[in-house]
Amino acid sequence: MTIARPHSERYWHEVETWPRERIEELQTTMLRKQLEYVQAHSAHYRRQWRELGFEPGDVRTPADLAALPVVTKADYVASLAADPPWGSMLTAAPKDVRRVHFSSGTTGAPTPVCWSDFDLDRWADLYARVGYSQGVRDTDVFQCLFGYAWFVGGLGATLGYQRLGATVIPGGSGDTRRQIDTMFAYGTTAVSGTPSFMLHLAETAAAAGTPLTRSKVRAIQVGGEPGAGVPATRRHIEEHWGARCFDGYGSLEFQPIAWECEAQAGGHLVEDFAYAEVVDPDTKKPVPDGSPGVLVLTHLDKQASPLVRWWTGDIVVRDTARCECGRTHARLPGGVIGRADDMLVVRGVNLFPSAVEQVVRRTPGTTGEYLIVLDREVTDPVTGYLTGIKLRVEAEPSVPPDFADRIASAVRAELTVRCLAEVVPEGSLPRSTHKTKRVVREA
Repeated sequence: MTIARPHSERYWHEVETWPRERIEELQTTMLRKQLEYVQAHSAHYRRQWRELGFEPGDVRTPADLAALPVVTKADYVASLAADPPWGSMLTAAPKDVRRVHFSSGTTGAPTPVCWSDFDLDRWADLYARVGYSQGVRDTDVFQCLFGYAWFVGGLGATLGYQRLGATVIPGGSGDTRRQIDTMFAYGTTAVSGTPSFMLHLAETAAAAGTPLTRSKVRAIQVGGEPGAGVPATRRHIEEHWGARCFDGYGSLEFQPIAWECEAQAGGHLVEDFAYAEVVDPDTKKPVPDGSPGVLVLTHLDKQASPLVRWWTGDIVVRDTARCECGRTHARLPGGVIGRADDMLVVRGVNLFPSAVEQVVRRTPGTTGEYLIVLDREVTDPVTGYLTGIKLRVEAEPSVPPDFADRIASAVRAELTVRCLAEVVPEGSLPRSTHKTKRVVREA
């Protein structure tokens, strides 16, 4: 499809408001072409599909993709080992690869994902759509506070906001004091970064007597961890910045996946870039709209590293109703609810860290910082199953003596799990400029 410039004062591309039927027709056309391309150029998929007796022509509608197995991170790593360093999933000749980004995880060897010239142009245009939908224009000053070293988000945002026409300051996720000074000196009006870094910047600025509510920032795009999708966290960020906070969602493999518009009612899936399925984590069967499930994605026009039925591991809820902003692409209310692989099961209750965050951050007296600790006190010694959670919460000096009991009671009442709460002094829990680790296991 053709890469566009602003379609109107409100929408970057006309596809954002197409009727659902037209979007589905577009997805079907793009998917058929994409599957033929993947079969012709990917040794991995060609071999897998041959063994399954599958042909691209077997897909008459996107729903027919369900006949194929999901592809996991382990599958991707195996493809790299089989044909290093690029892997057997690569569909572009190495000479046509223009960009390589690597996973920012801390376990295992970094995994590469590649972009062609077309992929980079597409990426920039989609990120421009992100900023435009949140009111950023070519008169704005955008300061990117995502990391750049080995991290995909920073350069994606930089590409997009440059495409949009904004003045871009690629700040990165370090030099906190300098970031704050730069915002005031150059009149930064829009920023992006992780929720943790946004709160860290606000905390540092307030302590220095220069609260960010005095800055010109009016739009904050966050991603990389639960943030604007958690109402209490969104409110916390907006109060400390005096600006609107929008949830963004992407991954190394799919950039971007979804983002919030001006309505702040859940991120819009980029349905002209990726076909999205929401499936039961155990059966892999589709779940109805409004029910939680794992997001599975298929590229519709990626050239260098396309993926078919990629298992994101992210738990989401999809809503295909038209948004009040007029956009028709499906939304993910609440953003990413949690990870299928970091979900805690406490006496049969499925518990995600983001649910605990919601309770903590809307409780007056906390700084919003917390840590979920899993140790012997909350683990059955025979089965090893969790019997509850232990929660370390930072609190302001003025909280009452029974504050820990209040927090524990709030968690028990709302999340129906046993909770042992411990109050720690303000500033004692570690801060992160990247992705904050919220769950730790202690002996």
